[in-house]
Formats: sequence, structure tokens, C-alpha cells
Amino acid sequence: MSAPAATRIGHIHLRVADLDRAIAFYGDVLGFHVTQRFGTGAAFLAAGDYHHHIGLNTWESLGAPPPPAGHTGLYHTAILYPDRASLGAATARVLAAGIPLDGAADHGVSEAVYLRDPDNNGVELYTDKPQADWPRDANGALRMVNDRLDVQALVDLAQKLSQN
Repeated sequence: MSAPAATRIGHIHLRVADLDRAIAFYGDVLGFHVTQRFGTGAAFLAAGDYHHHIGLNTWESLGAPPPPAGHTGLYHTAILYPDRASLGAATARVLAAGIPLDGAADHGVSEAVYLRDPDNNGVELYTDKPQADWPRDANGALRMVNDRLDVQALVDLAQKLSQN
């Protein structure tokens, strides 16, 4: 048995130490908007008119430190942008906010930048390349790579398109 091809991850829900700080990151920096807030304990954010892509709460984590390295848990949340310009614009906002990148890569199938949210959760911002351009081996099997991504060129593309 396998999941239908149209199956998608609908949303993430994160425990955070400071709700307003998390809303500022996912809202002001990454561009999601609050669709609903439950007092000081939880908020839901989305892109477009979806009910929510990101849930945040402090129910069991208010003021708590991040989990220690080397333990199980979330490696990263991957946020898919519709195109390179949108990814470049999000990356520009991250850099303008003084948030350092953990890395950036061209995976052959996608281009991605990696960073940490205020609670030290890993975040991947990425865009997929057209499926017809995905690298494949001689047998047609997918062959992802981990090549260098020119982050400045990505940011420059977004800035150039925003000026037009």
C-alpha cells in the first residue's frame, strides 16, 4: 500500500518558547500571516487563504530552552516557494533581519537555503526545479546532488524582478 501521489504534508505545529518572537519570525521575516490566535498560548499562520500552514504554541514550552543537540526530533521544516524569485525574496528578508544561513545548496531537483528559527528549529526554504530538469542516472533513477548554490544571485534575481 502507498499513499496517493496527491498526498501532501498539510501543516507543521511547533512548540515554541516565546509566541510573539515566533510570530515575528514566521510572519514578519518569512511572510506568513496570522489566521487565528488563541490568547498568549497559540497562533496559526498561513500563506494565501489556507486555514494554516504553521501552528505555534507555548502550552508545554513557554520560556523553555531548545532541545539539546544529538536528540531525536524535528530536523527541519521545509517551506516550498513557488519560484526562484519568491525564494530569493524570502532569503533577502532573512539576511536583512540578520539571521545567519546554516547553508545553501543546489540539489539538482531543488534549490534550498537553510537556517534556524528563534527556537533553534531547522528551517529549509526551497523551490523545486521543473521535473523534466531533475538529474537522473543511466537507468532513469533520480540522482540528487548537493552542489553549491549562489545565494547572492538568488537575492539579486528577486531584487531585479521587484524593481520591474
